[in-house]
Amino acid sequence: MSDDHSVLRTKPVEDVLAQAGGPEGEGGGDTQGPGRLNRRLGPFSLMGFGIGIVIGTGIFTLTGIEAKNHAGPGVVISFVIAGAVSLLAALCYSELASAVPTAGSAYTYAYATIGEVFAWIIGWDLILEFALGAAVVARGWSGYAQELFDLPTSIFGEESVVNLGAIAIVLLLGVVAVVGIRESARVTNTLVVVKVAVCVFVIIAGAFYVKAANLTPFIPPAQPVKEGTSGLKQPVSQALFGIEPTAFGFAGVLTAAAVVFFAYTGFEAVANLGEETKKPSRDLPLGLLGTLGICTLLYVGVSFVITGMVPFSQLNEGAPIASAFEAVGAGWASVLVSIAAVAGLTSVILVDIVAMGRIGFSMGRDGLIPRSVAEVHPKWGTPWKITMMTIVLVAVLAGFVPLTALADLVSIGTLFAFVVVSIAVPVLRRTKPDLPRPFRTPFSPVVPALSALACVYLMTNLSVETWLRFAVWMVLGFLVYFLYGRKHARLNARADSAA
Repeated sequence: MSDDHSVLRTKPVEDVLAQAGGPEGEGGGDTQGPGRLNRRLGPFSLMGFGIGIVIGTGIFTLTGIEAKNHAGPGVVISFVIAGAVSLLAALCYSELASAVPTAGSAYTYAYATIGEVFAWIIGWDLILEFALGAAVVARGWSGYAQELFDLPTSIFGEESVVNLGAIAIVLLLGVVAVVGIRESARVTNTLVVVKVAVCVFVIIAGAFYVKAANLTPFIPPAQPVKEGTSGLKQPVSQALFGIEPTAFGFAGVLTAAAVVFFAYTGFEAVANLGEETKKPSRDLPLGLLGTLGICTLLYVGVSFVITGMVPFSQLNEGAPIASAFEAVGAGWASVLVSIAAVAGLTSVILVDIVAMGRIGFSMGRDGLIPRSVAEVHPKWGTPWKITMMTIVLVAVLAGFVPLTALADLVSIGTLFAFVVVSIAVPVLRRTKPDLPRPFRTPFSPVVPALSALACVYLMTNLSVETWLRFAVWMVLGFLVYFLYGRKHARLNARADSAA
């Protein structure tokens, strides 16, 4: 730790572990802070949370959107690229999560390695990611529920002025998140079983309807984008180098990869549960890598099948899987898909809410936001105040703001967090060479460097307006940090007492 008031001061790893009660939960934890979270989760519960947040909007909506507009059947390659980048980041997460098992994931890792101001940026960034992600998915849930149960469009779906369906599901799942982590795990695991089973069904049943003609050419030739989609709408890499905006071709595959990366966002929520994991040195790497492996296989399988069932230009952007089965005369299967979509989106919302509460808990415990809001409930063992605050925020966004266009913003936030985590691995190895590392990222610093570069490259394939929105959010975050967080930080009080 830097014993001064620098914005680059770091939090000692020993302090992080002490607050969490030790690397495997032994010890008394932070007796002077808002409390400590209870260790109740094993590897299968962690994978349940991970799959619960990853298998959702991406597989049920983005598959059709990106195949139709950017990549054609090549969207399969887009999912492979996004999954490979996520795997590189997951290897870095696994080392840090097993060595420093605590709530806050990337926020805490940045605080222990590259400095307080970067930790604040990441925490602020993750709040954006999970809040917008939960709100987007809640609106998607409302639309699927309206279609499945023929509910009134005046209060469900995108036609409603106030999306009461989205608000209702956020509030209901918020109660589950506040009451306890075990209860959240049980609900999530039940929903995960349903949607994974249906995804496997889609792959097996859909394979019988695949036609080779629909998969040819696998990567459609590049063509100019529709008029009016240049400027702020074009990828920042094309804007910087004056490249004419195009769709399809390998550039289209890369653009789709940057967008479908949204489908993988949230797996780092597993790392957020480090302080609630029974044996983090073993369970966190299993949870992280197991989540990514299973989800990548499902994404690749489903995207291959649906682009093979129906010509990509005819895919329905709102419900591509269900509509693909209807197009081949298997409408009965679309009902199962819709049920899986409702279950899948439900678990995503729940894990997003849980993750936001843990990030806020970590930031409050460090004093960067008021410590009182991070208080742990004596009975439920959850950071109930900050969780309730995030529930209200998500409910308002989900009820009143159409957010489907902001999937890109969620992606850029996650990619930015992955860059920081990738950098943190070699930095922590240099600054804390003797720190026990139950899991070690292979071929460091090569793998972390590749992870960071791959994430930055995908970020350049997102639109100019996405970067501008992200910049506005970051500027707002800097204002909050310099006006409140910096002087109220716990490390600031230590620096004052040492002076």
